[in-house]
Amino acid sequence: MTDESMEKLRALLTAYAERKASAPPASRTGQGAGERKRRACADCLRNVVRPVLDRFMVELKNAGHDASTRDHTDKEDAYPSVALSFTPRARAADSPETALASALMFKFDPRRGILVQRDVKPSPTKGRIVTASSDRIGTIGVDAVSAKWVETKTLTFVEDVLKAN
Repeated sequence: MTDESMEKLRALLTAYAERKASAPPASRTGQGAGERKRRACADCLRNVVRPVLDRFMVELKNAGHDASTRDHTDKEDAYPSVALSFTPRARAADSPETALASALMFKFDPRRGILVQRDVKPSPTKGRIVTASSDRIGTIGVDAVSAKWVETKTLTFVEDVLKAN
């Protein structure tokens, strides 16, 4: 890095530090409607969606597949989300077939409520090109989320992963 670039970087960092030091601290007590919505969604994901995904994970593991859940409902710097990752395993111990991990994500969408997104990855041994694309399979308002709705979305996801592999 040249001396000129270093001087410019230091000037930018100094200006930023001065601006932040003179700015009033953000008030956490006067939460806006957006923050209340985000917290309500995090509670819904934690209390309604996560238990359903955990039950699916246990059943998938009992059937010999790899499965895990992720919970990002307590992060302050990101939209809340929960996810189920699922990698189907072949029944035969000597089967060379391996699959890639597919994921089902339930995440906060500030405009729509909860967005459901899936990423189904077929086994590379099936001769298909594996892409990193995902698709939305539904959105719903936070107040309308039910365990039955989560079960329906998760069953569709598991069925699609098993078909692809």
